[in-house]
Amino acid sequence: MLLDEHLRLRVQAALRAFEVRAAGPGAHRPAAVALALAEEGTGAGLPGVAAPAGWSREAAILLTRRPDTLRNHAGQWALPGGRMDEGETPEQAALRELEEELGLRLGPGDVLGRLDDFATRSGFVITPVVVWAGQARALVPSADEVASIHRIPVAEFMRGDAPLLEASDDPARPVLRMPVGDGWIAAPTAAVLYQFREVCIAGRATRVAHYEQPRFAWR
Repeated sequence: MLLDEHLRLRVQAALRAFEVRAAGPGAHRPAAVALALAEEGTGAGLPGVAAPAGWSREAAILLTRRPDTLRNHAGQWALPGGRMDEGETPEQAALRELEEELGLRLGPGDVLGRLDDFATRSGFVITPVVVWAGQARALVPSADEVASIHRIPVAEFMRGDAPLLEASDDPARPVLRMPVGDGWIAAPTAAVLYQFREVCIAGRATRVAHYEQPRFAWR
């Protein structure tokens, strides 16, 4: 899947046609994450995911691993993001977090649209914002928040074995995971990735708010 203007227009059109569902008001704190589309490159560092020799024009999603030293969600896969500041829109918060966590500065014109809000077990309502990051070669991870940065090919999330579902205490809320390489990513990040795959690439208006998170992600 090439990272080109055709893909940008396709994703943007899919998001404009998608009826976003916002979470209702409640005790959850507002947060935003950035799902950044960038060029694939070497250094993915994931077992089972082949990185090409040099840079390519294949589309990838920027993901991070959180440091093991963090109090919350230590060592977990994450999209760049965090709490929204007072008066911020989700788009402003997502762009700010991209710069703070990855050293990647993008502007409002790089925003392609939103996906559904997702309420987490840890007390946040996450608004996913899809952005166009282009080459994004000069990334500088935040020492406090990011242990490593990974460019995962979009094709990896189109695998036939995705998503991985397992039963929870509530039959209507299976636990969602997305396979990547020889491992997997848990919800809530997996829920955002799955909905991106369905809405922006496969053209299906799939909802994900009902999926459960594994218990280690509740903290």
